[in-house]
Amino acid sequence: MKDISNNDKKPSVILGIDPGTRFMGFALIRREKNTVKIIEMGSLILSKIEDPYERLSRIHEKITALAQLHQPEAFAIEAPFYGKNVQSMLKLGRAQGAALAAALQAGLKAQEYSPRKVKKAVTGNGNASKEQVSEMVGHIVKNKPKMERENLDATDALAVAICHHLQLQSGIAGLGDQPKDWKAFIKKHPDKIKR
Repeated sequence: MKDISNNDKKPSVILGIDPGTRFMGFALIRREKNTVKIIEMGSLILSKIEDPYERLSRIHEKITALAQLHQPEAFAIEAPFYGKNVQSMLKLGRAQGAALAAALQAGLKAQEYSPRKVKKAVTGNGNASKEQVSEMVGHIVKNKPKMERENLDATDALAVAICHHLQLQSGIAGLGDQPKDWKAFIKKHPDKIKR
């Protein structure tokens, strides 16, 4: 993997993941100044695999293969949302864990974003529908892909990668606990202020 220990160098290739146990969306983007270009995106279809541990193995293999092929410098993943079905949450958490393990094993710095944060970053509305997110990412990327309704997991992953790009652009990605207001941000990060 590429060395990104220099804090001044922002990653140019980001791998975004929308984790799932039936479908896992993935997207790789290249940051070129203020624009975003898609390198690859798609969905790993796991719904036909009955063994839950084999599904986790496939997730790990796919992330590993994408990292080796495209040499991303950053990894962004959608955090599990809180639901009423505990079993679904447990399965989703395992899928996320398999993806994170592969990314960390590849030497990538991982960043999690809540579904609401991703939607708000991309559409301006934290309650946007999957279709609205899909439409907006099509306006943001330089090489607009064919946004198909049946491939919403891939466009969700693209939205996660774009969310990370926007956070990097604003200078607040990876800063840990985010301050509640601008005064707190300035106090915590005086180096981010131009004088």
